[in-house]
Amino acid sequence: MRVSVNVNGVEHTSDVEGRQLLVHFLRNTVGLTGTHWGCDTSQCGTCVAWLDEEPVKTCTVLTAMADGHRVRTVEGLADGGTLDPVQEGFRAEHGLQCGFCTPGMMMTARHLLNHNPDPDEATIREAISGQICRCTGYENIVRAVRHAAGHPSQPSGSAAADPAADGDSTVVGEPSQEVPA
Repeated sequence: MRVSVNVNGVEHTSDVEGRQLLVHFLRNTVGLTGTHWGCDTSQCGTCVAWLDEEPVKTCTVLTAMADGHRVRTVEGLADGGTLDPVQEGFRAEHGLQCGFCTPGMMMTARHLLNHNPDPDEATIREAISGQICRCTGYENIVRAVRHAAGHPSQPSGSAAADPAADGDSTVVGEPSQEVPA
């Protein structure tokens, strides 16, 4: 089946198997390996990317379901040579150990900050509850997100200049498994 997916602002058209997962399309077809493939059961959250501005676990989304939609990966966070504040926060606060969970954490953190620019620790912990980090106690990750909240900038491609624009400032901890129609 032929699909066309806009990934980080670039259109990618390819023939794929109907059962191909989006994580494999991103890594193997598009060549963006920042989205990690972890548990294959939707438990670890390392594969989180955005589908039409909503975080999804790409190990549970078929590539065919992303046809005609926008996908944003961790590679799409930086604006040219300028790191997104979330990326800068993870660097400054050492919000990583081995780095395997980091891309999913960053994508979830950016989504949180787009909808709640000044979250407290409990809100951050709830937002990242869909990700498993086997290396840390999450302290540095929470500090990294707080650092990013304290150093805001409007990231390239972000639709959240006004967090109340969509009328919903709540954050759900688990990335959505639903795909926009």
